[in-house]
Amino acid sequence: MIYITIGHTTKVFNLDNYFSLFVLNMNMEGGNMLAMGGDELLEAQSHIWNHIFNFINSMSLKCAIQLGIPDAIHSHGPNPVPLSILVSSLQLHPNKTQFIYRLMRLLTHSGFFVQQEEGYILTNSSRLLLKDNPCAVSPFLLSMLQPALTDPWQFLSIWFQTDDQTPFETAHGVPFWKYMRNKPKEGEVFNAGMASDARLVNSVLLGKHKSVFEGVKSLVDVGGGTGTMAKAISQAFPQMECTVFDLPQVVAHLRGDQPNLNYVEGDMFKRIPPADVLLLKWILHDWSDEECVEILKNCKAAIRSNGNKGKVMVIDIVLFGNYKKDSMETQLLFDMLMMTLVGGKEREEKEWAKLIKEAGFGSYKIFPIMGVRSLVEIYP
Repeated sequence: MIYITIGHTTKVFNLDNYFSLFVLNMNMEGGNMLAMGGDELLEAQSHIWNHIFNFINSMSLKCAIQLGIPDAIHSHGPNPVPLSILVSSLQLHPNKTQFIYRLMRLLTHSGFFVQQEEGYILTNSSRLLLKDNPCAVSPFLLSMLQPALTDPWQFLSIWFQTDDQTPFETAHGVPFWKYMRNKPKEGEVFNAGMASDARLVNSVLLGKHKSVFEGVKSLVDVGGGTGTMAKAISQAFPQMECTVFDLPQVVAHLRGDQPNLNYVEGDMFKRIPPADVLLLKWILHDWSDEECVEILKNCKAAIRSNGNKGKVMVIDIVLFGNYKKDSMETQLLFDMLMMTLVGGKEREEKEWAKLIKEAGFGSYKIFPIMGVRSLVEIYP
């Protein structure tokens, strides 16, 4: 019981009755939330907590790369590296050495290191973070986790209530590509990340699937940046004429270091140089459906027949193929990334088919040979 005096009147309240009414109301309005058992309640809480704190995995991995932990372990050879030796090889403030164990404990749990005999060894994932690995993905990680690209996520809900094109624009006041042009430092980090991914793709494509270039006499890498992809292809196929095609501010001062490699300035929304094969790696997912159709129409106009060997080669995600659960989650995360940064999207096969048909192409074929991405060949 509780006694409350209002003016000259004292009223008696039975709190047990009020609590019962509160619980009844919560059950009716909250989807029977309080009817969950203890285990179900805690499991739901744990699920939410894991998503709340998932960013800690990303930032801890970034920290490990910036401190040089994978390279420090690698430099000591194949034997497990004790924590004391690892700590002594890093440039740490003396007061911070005690905390490295906790960082390593999380990254070991996440599968980036293995602890053996009181020491640490690398895994396949952490080997991809080594500086001297030709397929290193650490530049890509540093690119995606730089503040300019992580800040827009704080504005996602605000963006849904505005007419801004992207959350990136909501956060920074300008579209992504204009921001990168105006911020050379951030632009260099981003370009380094894209180049590192191109090296990995080249390793797979030219290592296991060289046959996709069989009989090709000329190739244009559309939106090819500084030419990482085209350089590797031109080296692997000296008889092929390779062209890197991108905006003037990207390629104006670049020159091919091989006789079969050159750079051409231009705008893929206006005209694309002719070739047997047009390569678009991670290009179309940056753009809307209407813009993709426009790009593909220009591709169709640029394809040479070369005995019916002409084609467009697209390296991009095809959503919901025959992938494992983790790969599907990665694809969905990329879709949100495209929406947030540039206003693009990842597409299901039926969406790809629609774009291809609207651009006037006759057929296509999907080769799921690039991990979470696929090679899509489009034929006139």
